[in-house]
Amino acid sequence: MQKMDTSEQFDEVIKTCRNIFIKKMKDYGTSWYILRTSSLTDQIFIKANRIRNIQLVGEQMVDDDITSEFIGIVNYAVMALIKLRCQITETSTTTTDELTALYDRYLAETKALMMKKNHDYGEAWRQMRISSLDDIILMKIMRVKQIEDNDGKVLISEGLDANYMDMINYAVFALIKLFETNVKKEK
Repeated sequence: MQKMDTSEQFDEVIKTCRNIFIKKMKDYGTSWYILRTSSLTDQIFIKANRIRNIQLVGEQMVDDDITSEFIGIVNYAVMALIKLRCQITETSTTTTDELTALYDRYLAETKALMMKKNHDYGEAWRQMRISSLDDIILMKIMRVKQIEDNDGKVLISEGLDANYMDMINYAVFALIKLFETNVKKEK
């Protein structure tokens, strides 16, 4: 990935994630509709925990690299947003075009949130380690699990939507850093 600003880098990463989302839709259809939102949260946990374990152990035994796991975090978090906001059930019927439009809409909203926070925090994520980005995703997952265990009720904290969007944004930041590292290695 060539040197771009954060907005352009976000778009490039999401283009990759979106492409995989659409291809998996063609392979699997809407089989993910059967999952409850809490199961989607657990899928995100599995991916983030695998990344952490690979980082801690220093080796992996399955071919999928951590880049594909961060892409999975983005896509599962988008699925969770779709399930939450659209009341999707296992009997829902939605076309690939309709789901892609929802994907684009929620990613545009997530990007807008990222741009505001990125402005206020001064792109602090660029100084962070990928392991820290993963740890924050894991923390967000723990928060979501607690909110889910409280039947979605919060007293003062952000709700489920904001936490899923934050997971997406931290995963995108990690992917930007991974893509930049790969470009440096290729030179």
